[in-house]
Amino acid sequence: MNEYVIVSDATCDLPAALTEQLEIQVIPMEFTMSGKIYQHFPDAREMSFHTFYERTKNGEMSVTSQINSITYEKYFCPILEQGKDILYIAFSSNLSGTYQASRISAADLMERYSGRKIVCIDSKAASVGEGMLAYYAVQKKREGLSLEELVKWVELNRDRICHWFTVDDLNHLKRGGRVSAVSAVVGTALGIKPVLHVDKEGQLIPVANVRGRKKSLESLVDRMVQTCVHPEDQTIFIGHGDDMAAAEFLKTLVLEKFSVKEVIISDMGPVIGAHTGCGIAALFFIGTEK
Repeated sequence: MNEYVIVSDATCDLPAALTEQLEIQVIPMEFTMSGKIYQHFPDAREMSFHTFYERTKNGEMSVTSQINSITYEKYFCPILEQGKDILYIAFSSNLSGTYQASRISAADLMERYSGRKIVCIDSKAASVGEGMLAYYAVQKKREGLSLEELVKWVELNRDRICHWFTVDDLNHLKRGGRVSAVSAVVGTALGIKPVLHVDKEGQLIPVANVRGRKKSLESLVDRMVQTCVHPEDQTIFIGHGDDMAAAEFLKTLVLEKFSVKEVIISDMGPVIGAHTGCGIAALFFIGTEK
């Protein structure tokens, strides 16, 4: 069985220390603010999470870019040169062109590195949902699964990675076309908070509207109650956009209702934050289906 490396991209939003512990190689992704291009790494070395969200609160817009072939070569080639194969878990193809770009680069590199294999998988997930899939992939790899076996496992289980989230600022969803301008104005005035999830196709879907921040956070845990399976065996992930108080509140709610192995709280970075704004709070778990 040939040795292989699990790779993901910066939209996985896993804490830097955890990616190092898991030995997941994370490809950085670009975002642009006020005409300057930044690379986002798990450790946010070029712009801190707090700085990014403060700047968005002050009205600055951020534009994101998909990973290009030059960047894929920079991160894939050293692995291939070591005689190792690659399993790349990519950002949802329905939210970015990253997955398609990775397949083109992989085909080119496999011609250049004869005998090596690069498998690119569409996570059909976003943010920590993508990261959670990579997290569990590492566990399965450590159990001894071959690359081919792990590919089958990831493709079979990606539709069970549940993403439920809410945002505090409707204006970013308005800019992305997720809510109308009228809904954003009225919703903001009435304190309406949307509840959204990522479906089986990896698309962002609004599901409900509730009044008030607290109720919107409680509704995420209500969704977990409805579909979560074997929570006692799970590591639960919570993501947030510069709102640790909301993340801690979610953690408290989860622990009140479930006995879980662990809860990991993670910052959600600029690539996701550009579309959600400050105050996003998200809950990720394995369920019967997304």
